Amino acid sequence: MTSLKNYVKKGQFYKAVVEDGSDIIFIIDYDGQILYHNSSVKDTLGYKPKSLVGSNFFSFLLPSTVSTFKKTYSKIKRKLYQEGVEFQFLCRDGSYKYLELNSINLKQKEKIEGFILDCRDITQRKKDAEELQRAQKAKEHFLANISHEIRTPINGIAGMATLLGQKPSEAEQTMYLGAIKSAADNLKVIINDILDLASIDSGKLKFEQIGFNLNDLLQSLIGTFGHQAKEKKIFLSCDLDKSANQIFIGDPVRLNQILINLISNALKFTHSGYIQIKCTVDKNEKKKYQLRFDVIDTGIGIPKDKLKTIFESFSQADASITRKYGGTGLGLTIVKQLVELQGGTITVTSEVDKGSVFSFIVPYQKGGIKSIHKSSYSSENFNTKKLIGLSILLVEDNDINRLYASSILKTWGCNIETAENGFVAVEQVKNNTFDVVLMDIQMPVMDGFEATKTIRSFAKPKNKIPIIALTANATRSDVDKCIAGGMDDCIAKPFTPDDLFKILNRYISRKVKNQQQTEEKKPITSAFDLSYLKTISNNNESFIKEMIVTFIETLPNSIKEIQLTLNQKNFDALARAMHKIKPSVTLMGLQKAKIMVNEIEVLAILKKPTDQLNQLVYDFCLSLEESLESLSKF
Repeated sequence: MTSLKNYVKKGQFYKAVVEDGSDIIFIIDYDGQILYHNSSVKDTLGYKPKSLVGSNFFSFLLPSTVSTFKKTYSKIKRKLYQEGVEFQFLCRDGSYKYLELNSINLKQKEKIEGFILDCRDITQRKKDAEELQRAQKAKEHFLANISHEIRTPINGIAGMATLLGQKPSEAEQTMYLGAIKSAADNLKVIINDILDLASIDSGKLKFEQIGFNLNDLLQSLIGTFGHQAKEKKIFLSCDLDKSANQIFIGDPVRLNQILINLISNALKFTHSGYIQIKCTVDKNEKKKYQLRFDVIDTGIGIPKDKLKTIFESFSQADASITRKYGGTGLGLTIVKQLVELQGGTITVTSEVDKGSVFSFIVPYQKGGIKSIHKSSYSSENFNTKKLIGLSILLVEDNDINRLYASSILKTWGCNIETAENGFVAVEQVKNNTFDVVLMDIQMPVMDGFEATKTIRSFAKPKNKIPIIALTANATRSDVDKCIAGGMDDCIAKPFTPDDLFKILNRYISRKVKNQQQTEEKKPITSAFDLSYLKTISNNNESFIKEMIVTFIETLPNSIKEIQLTLNQKNFDALARAMHKIKPSVTLMGLQKAKIMVNEIEVLAILKKPTDQLNQLVYDFCLSLEESLESLSKF
C-alpha cells in the first residue's frame, strides 16, 4: 500500500487537488497574463486544457465590471491573502458565469509578482439569491397589499357600526347594514383565498368525484354575476356547446371556484363591452372528456411582458393595478393550481386595451342522471322547524361570536346553554343532556381539544353527543386535527346561518334516525349470538368471558378509527380497518354488522365516496355501539 509520504512525494496530491479538483486554478502575473490554469476550465467554462495560457485574465471579464475589478485587484496586491471576490467570466459559448476567487499573493513569500487564484462557480448561488430576493420583494408587496385589503373592509365595518349607533333613519340603517355585510363578504373572500393557497401548498386539498350538471352550474354563475355586470353596463353571456351540455363526474365546487375567480377578474378589469364564458369539448374518448372553458373579456388587457408572471403568487400586472383595483394577487395562482391538480392546463392571451382570454382544459368522466349528487341539506330543505326544541351547548369565549350564534339558534327555536370556556362546558355536559355541542377551539382555562377529550371520557351515553368544532383555523390539517381530537365535524368561522343550519340538520337527522331505531330495537340478547364462540371454545365460560371483555375494551378505538378514516376519505385505511374488525364481528355473532362489514370493505377497496358508503359506515358503527351496550349488560 502506498504510504502517505510517497503519495505526496510522487505529486499525486498535487494532481488530485490542483489538476483534477473541481475548482478552477489560475496562476496570473500582476499584469493579468494567464501563466497556468488547470483542466477544470473545460467542465465549468467550456475551454480546452491550456487553451487560455498566454491570454489576459481581464479580457474575459464582463466589460462593464473590468474597471471595478481592477481597483479590487490593485488592493489585493498589498495583501498576502484575499477571499470572496466575485466577478463574471466569459464562457466558451459566449455566456458569462459568476465566479468567486480566493487569492494567494506570491510576492509576499516567494518574491514573485503574481497570484494563485482559486475560483469557484457560484452561478447557481447567485441565481438562488436573486430568486430569494425576488420572492422576498413579492412577499413584502403581498403583505403590504393584504394589510390594505384587510384593513379596508374592517375600517368600513367599524365606520358603519359607529353610524348605526347614532340613531339613523330606517333607510340609513338598511344602507349601513348592507355596507357592513358587503365589507364582511369581501373580508371572507380574502381569508378564503389565503386558506385555499395554504391547503394547496400543503398538499391537503381534496377533490370530490360526484355528478353535476354543467348547464346548471354555468347558469347559476350567470345569475350570480348578472346584477354586477348590469350595473357596469357589461353584457355577460354563456355559450355551452351541445356536446358539452351533459352530466359529468368531478368536483363542481372547484370548477365553480375557478370560474368565479376568472369572471370576477374579468368584471374588475372590464369597463365596457362584454364578458363571455364558452364551454366546448376539446377531446372525447369514450366516456373521458376534455372540457375547454374560455372566459373572454374586452377589458384593459395585460402587457406581454407580464403574461409569464400573471399566475405567480402575490403577483399582479404592476403596482399601479394593485393600487387602482385592489386584490391580493392570489386569485389566478389558486386558479392555475386548481386546474393543474385536476390534470388540466391553463393559458392566457391578451392585448392591452382590447381584452383577455383565459382558457383552461380539465378532464371529466361522463356521468348519468343517477350520478347527480343530491345533498340532504340543500337550501331547498332549509326548514328550521326541524330544529325546534333542539338542545344545544354553545361553547365560545368571544362575546360577539357567542351573541351571534346564540341569536341565530334562538330564532330557530333551539334551547341554548352557553359556556365561555372548556372547563365550564365539561361541567355543563356532566349535569345536563344536550343534543349537540358547538365547541370553540382556542379558549382560556381549557381549550376545545381538552374539553372534548374530557367529555369523551365520560360514561355512556354522554360521550355520544355530536361535538362540532367552531374554528377560525380552517385548513385541511386543522379540520383533520379536530376529527382526530374526538370531534364529529367542523364549521369554519366566519359562518353564515345557512352554514350553521346545514351542519345541525345533518346531526338532527341522525338523532331522529337514532330515536326511530331505538324504538324498533329488539331485546338485548338479539344484538349478538355467542353460539359460534361457545362452539370453538367448547363452552369454556372463562374463555368466553375473556373474549367478550377484550372485545368491549377494544371496540371504542376500532369505531373511532373507522370514523376517522371515512372523514379523511382514506379508503385504503378504511378497507384495512374493516378487514381487521371482521373476525371479531364473526366471533361475537353480530349478524347485522357481519353483513355490513363485507359491503363496506368492498366499497372502500373500490374507493367509492358515495352517500351509500357514508350511511353504511354510520349504521355499522351504530350497530357496534348497540352490541357493545348489550354485551356490557350481558
